[in-house]
Amino acid sequence: VQLQASGGGLVQSGGSLRLSCVASGSTVDAYDIAWFREAPGKKREGVSCVSRRGGRTYYADSVKGRFTISRDNTNNTVHLQMNSLKTEDTGDYYCHAKRGRWEFWGQGTLVTVSS
Repeated sequence: VQLQASGGGLVQSGGSLRLSCVASGSTVDAYDIAWFREAPGKKREGVSCVSRRGGRTYYADSVKGRFTISRDNTNNTVHLQMNSLKTEDTGDYYCHAKRGRWEFWGQGTLVTVSS
């Protein structure tokens, strides 16, 4: 599966962005799909995930109540709605697909939150 992430940009603190991860070569509901982010000088961390089975969602504590992940099977896309953005949300955001021993990464989309 190939993953194409988009939707990043520059936003002021308190603002919103919606990231999209479009899959090709397979369907998004065949994989656990996650968003990771990598801030400058920090390790890549998991932000949110939607499971292949049941569509269960998971969030890092730092984004709970502000971010919402959703899967659009019709358009083969997973979205990450990010509200009440903080400067510490700044980073490159990557989508990731996993099923068993198979895993795939998309390219990053940069989110910059200014104070």
